[in-house]
Amino acid sequence: MLKSIPVSDVCLGMYIHRLKGNWFSHPFWRRKFVLADARTLAVLRDSTVKTVVIDVSRGKDVPPTPARMTSGEAGPIPTRMRQRRPRTLGPPAENPTDLRSTARLGMRREFGNAKSIAERSQKIVSRVFLKARLGKAIRSDAVAPVIEDIFASIQRNPHAFNGLMRCRQGGAGLYRHSLAVSALMIALGCHLKLAPDQIREAGMVGLLKDIGLPLLESEAAALAQDYIDYDNDPACRHAMLGHDQLRLAGDIPEGVLDACLHHHERLDGSGLPHTLTGEQISLLARMAAICDIYDDLVSPHHGRNALDPATAIAQMNSAVPGLDGALFRQFVETVGFYPIGAVVRLRSERLALVVDQDHSDHSRPRVRVFWSIALRKRVPVEDIALSRCFGQDEIVGVGDPTAAGISDFAKLRERLFAEACQAQPD
Repeated sequence: MLKSIPVSDVCLGMYIHRLKGNWFSHPFWRRKFVLADARTLAVLRDSTVKTVVIDVSRGKDVPPTPARMTSGEAGPIPTRMRQRRPRTLGPPAENPTDLRSTARLGMRREFGNAKSIAERSQKIVSRVFLKARLGKAIRSDAVAPVIEDIFASIQRNPHAFNGLMRCRQGGAGLYRHSLAVSALMIALGCHLKLAPDQIREAGMVGLLKDIGLPLLESEAAALAQDYIDYDNDPACRHAMLGHDQLRLAGDIPEGVLDACLHHHERLDGSGLPHTLTGEQISLLARMAAICDIYDDLVSPHHGRNALDPATAIAQMNSAVPGLDGALFRQFVETVGFYPIGAVVRLRSERLALVVDQDHSDHSRPRVRVFWSIALRKRVPVEDIALSRCFGQDEIVGVGDPTAAGISDFAKLRERLFAEACQAQPD
């Protein structure tokens, strides 16, 4: 049962179902959690939140106010009452549907959560973009659930959601791209140890930076399928249109508005729409430039095949001018020198798919071997943690599935990644 109470009545053990007020008015990423420690209680009481909604079926209720005795009442008021508790057959089980938990999980368990989040989030993002197309204002609360879910997933496992976005097929290009860039922005923000409100804004920038694309005169359906058709937008008008659209609601933070407007700017002044240089470009805009370019390069478009993620990293490092070099190095540490979804060539003359990262060594990830280069055929899969295989095998370069004779590698990659996640221990 839900109950709305003033924040002054909140106590430890309560299950917080919702914090009333604007999403940016409180310091918490999650709106649903058990209030389990005194520090969190103190932060809540010191915040601008005035009212909260608690779920008394999942946590403590407000203690009843003792009734006043009248002169006609007989007998003392009991000083202590034993509450009857329902019988259970063991300790209460953790709610398996709570996708806002931040307890660390292995790749296998978080992969299932990531799929649920992606499916739910893409529906929300498509509705938001449709509202923008119709000229309606977009409020921050409309995308808050998406950002909260992605952030919680990345806290539980830093690579599952981004790996899913990299390896899965299907989904309209613009909406998938928005989700993928949002997840990359949140992961990079976490790696940089930004403040929680900055990480929120980073995720919002990734999600909303291209909301002006459907407002161009070109066919919205075509843009949804191939959002990178910037030849039809040489002046980056979509950035300015999106900026104006996002201002309508009045509650999108200024940092988000600025980064959405300037995510195509470059440090050397070669970007658009205002040819800003150096420190004129905000941190969020510089982060968005890197995450946006990376996802563009590794995604297929009309007339251009997707680059292998490791090839995209190498190309960005050497051939994309105007990016923040120090920030790009932090991005590589976030996704790995060989990101999830990359195909690598091993010393053993086999191809393997990168399926997880090793925090101790970004150059030696966990891989799933699947192809013999010499035999040009599938081989029994083998999962190898390269940082712990004692030199039995190693990466010697980026692999080329097409040259190895593999057709329709996208489907094979999706299947290999899903199977590898299911095979990993918790």
